[in-house]
Amino acid sequence: RTMGVGARQGQIFLRSLVLLLLLSGIPAPRRTSGQLRYVVPEELEHGAFVANLGEDLGLDVSTLSARRFRIVSRADARHHLEVNLENGILFVNERIDREEVCETEGTCLLHLQLLVESPLELYRVEVEVQDINDHAPTFPWQEFVLEVAESAVPGARFPLESAQDPDVGTNSVRTYQLSPNGFFSLEVQTRSDTSKFAELVLEHALDREQQRTHRVLLTAFDGGVPERSGTAHILVTVLDANDNVPAFDQPSYRVSLPEDAPVGTLVIQLNATDLDEGSNGEIEYSFSGHAPPHVRDLFHVEPRSGQVLLKGPLDYERVSLHELYVQAKDRGPSAVAVHCRVLVHLLDVNDNAPEVTLTSVSTPVVEDAPPGTVIAVISVIDRDSGENGRVSCEVNPDMPFELHSSFRNYYTLVTTEALDREAVPEYNVSITARDMGSPALLTHSILTVPVSDVNDNAPRFLQPSYSVYVMENNAPGASICSVSALDPDCQQNAYLSYSIADGHIHGMPVGTYVSINSDSGHMYALRSLDYEQIRSFQIQVQAQDAGFPPLSANVTVHVFVLDQNDNAPVIISPMPRNGSMATELLPRSAGPGYLVGTVSAVDADAGLNSRLSYQLLQATDFTLFSVAPDTGELRTLRSFLEKDATRQTLVVQVRDSGQPALSATVSILLSVVENMPQTLSDFSDFSLPPEVSSSSPLTLYLLVSLGSVSLTFLLAILILTAIRCRGERHSWRGGGCSPPCCPCCLRPGASSDGLTTSKLAAQLPMGAAPAACLDLPAGGPPGYCYKVCLSPESAQSDFMFLKPCSPPRNNEKDPGHLLAPGKRVRPGQQLQVSKQIKQPNTDWLPPSMQWPALKRYLISGWERKG
Repeated sequence: RTMGVGARQGQIFLRSLVLLLLLSGIPAPRRTSGQLRYVVPEELEHGAFVANLGEDLGLDVSTLSARRFRIVSRADARHHLEVNLENGILFVNERIDREEVCETEGTCLLHLQLLVESPLELYRVEVEVQDINDHAPTFPWQEFVLEVAESAVPGARFPLESAQDPDVGTNSVRTYQLSPNGFFSLEVQTRSDTSKFAELVLEHALDREQQRTHRVLLTAFDGGVPERSGTAHILVTVLDANDNVPAFDQPSYRVSLPEDAPVGTLVIQLNATDLDEGSNGEIEYSFSGHAPPHVRDLFHVEPRSGQVLLKGPLDYERVSLHELYVQAKDRGPSAVAVHCRVLVHLLDVNDNAPEVTLTSVSTPVVEDAPPGTVIAVISVIDRDSGENGRVSCEVNPDMPFELHSSFRNYYTLVTTEALDREAVPEYNVSITARDMGSPALLTHSILTVPVSDVNDNAPRFLQPSYSVYVMENNAPGASICSVSALDPDCQQNAYLSYSIADGHIHGMPVGTYVSINSDSGHMYALRSLDYEQIRSFQIQVQAQDAGFPPLSANVTVHVFVLDQNDNAPVIISPMPRNGSMATELLPRSAGPGYLVGTVSAVDADAGLNSRLSYQLLQATDFTLFSVAPDTGELRTLRSFLEKDATRQTLVVQVRDSGQPALSATVSILLSVVENMPQTLSDFSDFSLPPEVSSSSPLTLYLLVSLGSVSLTFLLAILILTAIRCRGERHSWRGGGCSPPCCPCCLRPGASSDGLTTSKLAAQLPMGAAPAACLDLPAGGPPGYCYKVCLSPESAQSDFMFLKPCSPPRNNEKDPGHLLAPGKRVRPGQQLQVSKQIKQPNTDWLPPSMQWPALKRYLISGWERKG
């Protein structure tokens, strides 16, 4: 419990001491021999303020980071302190334990070397770490036994076990105190190193028969504030009398020993004598109880002979003087131990080679650097003392470098002449450090100094120009080629960045077609190329290095688009009706070789991919029809027989010559009639999509042609409808036609020229059924009535559909409702009946660049109808 209270009090004292030091301020630094010195207590937390180096050294705080202001030290040294480059404040980087850093040394100093560049300056700073009372004295044992002969006279002294306190100065063991008793007192002694040890002094004679043992409490106090203490119990055993004690030749011995003495070396031969005989005169040697632990680790005392031998390795640089306390005691009863002191002085030997540390290295060095340029700052340290610690440093004489000494054991490596990277791109500078010991020890260190390049070479492409062939319909983002350039320079002067020069391809920025990887030179297509739209283009690629100023080179990349069979043939004649099949009337009297029509198709591809062939894929009777493979002409092979069907279904396939081949088919329904009416054939039905028409000269041709035909057709229908309807009004009452079925009829005796030689036109009044009954001339099927049905798009089409006309049944709607609501035929809407089957005019075909748009329009139209 007492120790717990003391620990808490120590923590409170530690915090109070740190606060007091911070509030009172650290003493102003003193410049001593070109260096600053500060004092800080140990155990400060991380970030604690130590000093304002920027202010004390007179440096501009804003330039510390740019000038690389830093602490330089050996690679194996711990960084207890660090500098804040923003304000120049020296602060605690990690907790400093003085006992760990300096062990038992009286003054604990941290030596710092501060380096700042541009220009290069070196400063030395010493930071003294003050001890605080953070350790309490402790004894090796909590209880130990002391044997005292009853014959011991008052005034006899008995050395006691010493308490150990890692702290130094006033914080170490200050005094000892003995609990009150009637026989012993305590006397505190001081060693040569100012440490304290206690001796028990006999005040009154002992009587073993009255009291065999005595118990006392020994307390050790340190000199810190607050005071800390440690205790140990002493058991004094009273022995029978042995009236002679051993005696050493002298109370103190001095001996010198080289630090490189091997283990087992005899340090000194001690000799003590005892006038007693027998076991009372046999002497045993051992270390005294207050011998420090490190002494017991380094030395060994032979109990019988009294020889002190070396037990562990010595190090002059660590401890130069060892103090040994040896006791001699006979083997008789009630033996009394006597003590002597042995001082072992170590002799320094040249056992440490110089250590070369590259404090600051400014590499690489530009090849045009002027002579005298600082390459590196080198520090050389030898831990030996005297002549063994003096060091000289030199470099190879055949190198364009030399060493300049700025401070003791500090050198700067500078150039002596201009460097040439093309001749020698890198130097391996050998630095030799040699001390003045005998024999001399030396250390070799290799410093690699690379020479940096100056940007004096422009990039150069591997080829004067590039030709690239890209298949159309490539995937966007796919690599199309790679360009490569070389730069004989090195590092960033040879780092190349590729880019595409500004330009336009068919009015579009070149950046919308291709891109390039700035690092690798790989070029990528940003869009899918279409041979039918663009067949070739060229790009200017630039390669630029990263030097200053940058140098560049250009190369031309020619891109050729290769055609691919990606467009299926598009059948433009005949056009299927309402998404099903094309229809055509064929006279039964047609003989062999009769031209039924021509299947016309186009292919947006080029070359073999656009070469078309036609074949009859399906037919009701293959012996009746044939298709010309090159022209697509559909002709009869023989005359019609009575057994031949009146409805013939044909499927014609159009196939291109690409690999793989693409094809399209059209279904044609041929109706065999006895006599051919004057109708419009589906083989002449060819209308281009609006998007194609609006983007080519064909639009103008179609508009003019359709306008002229429509105007003529409208006038003919108006005149013919007015004449016929006025002349037939009275025939409705007594004639053979039913008014609900046919508003206008032709009588059997009427001339057939109305169908064969003239254009038929009929004006449909508002609200009337869009139908007309026609009596065929002699020889035609009697009793047939044909209905002309107009689609809502009839204003843009000249299709004709012929259906048998008969009176409506009970469950059929009135013919006036056959059109969808809102889609009745307006006055002035016409029908045009052509006198002959038309072939498509190839002069009206759109240019090749417009075929993709035509293809997409026709395909989307087929999908909507499907």
